[in-house]
This record gives sequence, C-alpha cells and structure tokens, in this order.
Amino acid sequence: MTKTAIGLMSGTSCDGVDAALLKTDGESDIVFLGGLTLPYSNDLRARLQEASQHDVPITEVLRIEDEVSRHHVQAIHGLLKEYPAAAKQVELIGFHGHTVRHVPGAGLTLQIGNPWPLAKEFKLPVISDFRRCDMAAGGQGAPLVAMFHRALFANEPRPTAVLNIGGVANVTWLGENDEIIAGDSGPGCGLIDEWAQAMADLPHDRDGRLALAGKIDQETVEAALSTEFFSQPLPKAADRYDFDHVDVSNLSVEDGAATLCAVTAEAVYRAVKRLPAMPAHIWVTGGGVHHPVLMQLLEERFGAIKNIRERGLNPDTLEAECFAWLAVRHEQKLPLTIPETTGCDQPRSGGTTIQFG
Repeated sequence: MTKTAIGLMSGTSCDGVDAALLKTDGESDIVFLGGLTLPYSNDLRARLQEASQHDVPITEVLRIEDEVSRHHVQAIHGLLKEYPAAAKQVELIGFHGHTVRHVPGAGLTLQIGNPWPLAKEFKLPVISDFRRCDMAAGGQGAPLVAMFHRALFANEPRPTAVLNIGGVANVTWLGENDEIIAGDSGPGCGLIDEWAQAMADLPHDRDGRLALAGKIDQETVEAALSTEFFSQPLPKAADRYDFDHVDVSNLSVEDGAATLCAVTAEAVYRAVKRLPAMPAHIWVTGGGVHHPVLMQLLEERFGAIKNIRERGLNPDTLEAECFAWLAVRHEQKLPLTIPETTGCDQPRSGGTTIQFG
C-alpha cells in the first residue's frame, strides 16, 4: 500500500532542515515529489554546534530544541506551499530531529526535536526516534540510509556502492547476490567545514577554493587514520566529533583544507577496500558532491565515481526522502535496520508514532 509522506532531516553540518515529499510503499515503489532546504540562522547554527560538542546547560538544550522544532514546522509549511498538489495527499511525517550526541560504543544517542508541535500543527501522525530501538538491540544506530540505498539501486550492476558524504561519511555496499554491508567510513565534510569556519570565517569551503589552493600533507593524513576506528570493519558508526584528533593546525589554511579532504577520501577508500569486492561504481550523495577536491580525490582512488544526479536523484534532499520512506516502512512494520547495516541482533523496525488529539 503506497502512502505520501514528508521526510525531514537536520544533518550534523547544522546548516538547516531538509524537507521532502515522497510517495512509496516502503519498499521498491518510490516516487519523488519534491524537496527543499530551509537554512538555519547563523545564531541557531552556532548554538547547535556548541550543544553538539560541549556540555551546555539543559535549559539551553531545551531552548535549542524548541527553535529547531519550530524551524521544522516552517520547513513543512514551505514544502506544502511549493508543492500544493502533493500536499493534499500527505498522510504522515518522518521526523529525524538533530543529533547532538552519538556514542554507539556506549549505546548512547540523542536527537533533539519535539514531534508534538508537528503533529499538532499538521494533524498528521509523526514517526520519530528512529535510532534507539536499533541501539537497544546491540546496533550502532547508524547509518539508517542503507536500506533506502538498496531500494534505489536495486537494478544497478553489482557490486556497487553508495557513498553519503555529510558531516560524517557512510558507505552502502551492494553485492552480486543481494548482499548488503554498510557503515560510517570516517569524517565527511565536518572537519573541512570546521576548518573553513575557524580559519577563514566561511560557513564551508565554498567551491573548494581553499583546498584547490593547497597541498596535501601525507604525513598528517597517515597520523589521522592511525586510530582504532579506521581499522575496524563495517558495520560501524561514529559521531561527527569523533575525529577531533585530526590535527592540521601546523598547516596553512589552504594546505589544511586540502589535507582534510584527503583524510575523508582515504578513509572511504580504506573502508571500501576491506569489503568483499571493489565496486564497479561509487555513487556519491550528500553535501560532499559539491566539493571538487573531495570528488577528485575519490575519483583518483576509485576510478569511477558518479553523482547521484545522473540517476535523477537529488543529493541535497536524499536523506530527507529516506526518512519519508522509513516512516512508511515503520507503519508497514518492515525492518529499518539489519545486522549487516548497523550490527543489530536481527532485523528491527524502529521508530515511534505519535498523533495529536
């Protein structure tokens, strides 16, 4: 049974809320109906980053959560206004919230975002709390996009892989006999964004200008990848701030940006190299597709990489579309995670449904 759902994602880049409309049966029947991004203000973005890195007062976390929740409401209103025909068909909302802590080794995760204002405003069921069921079942709680990747690339020649580069990078590997293995490979654009913000007063390395002007310090790359995380096989998961040990402070602004790009690309390559077979193609999604140096470094390592736009998909809203798909999947009582994608004990259908009134 197909349903039209709204999916929402606030990524660890803290840049805003992605909202998307999707019609799906929670399996292979997937129709994309539109999406948009509503950016956060500079103030809210800075406070979200502070809460994600440091132990801020609980009252401040509650204030941030309230602002983030109201921002999601605004994003949905904008989405419904932009796509009025699809708006009339919406039956539920998939609400991820914003991750401020993810410590899979300790079974801890926290996504802030109050689903009740959304349920009240739109008179629709809201599915949230997607990660904690998986973690209670021994899983890493991430990545949640792997099953969606498999549904989207079901007819792609195997083996193939989908690389999602957000604040953290994650890989979904699809084998010739429908095998699937997924996990976080390491940093995505998170370290590059932080470096651009701190050293060049830029929200991110726009158009790769910093990295394009720099040179890679290979010694720093090797030091960054020497920690235990990078030697572990998939599935595995990380928090955006698990890679703060990566130190480029002795480099110029430009060389630091280039070196951080190399850390991300090499971490992806080493994670994929440990999988049963090298993929014929790497399909790339997420904010990382917009960074030319990062894409070039990936191409040097893998030979063939492709932006998912070549498949008619939107790399900027794919995660939001995923949470619409997961919401429908939750209603159908289908698994959101399996042992091969998160390390949980058995296929698990997580999430919680709330409805106002």
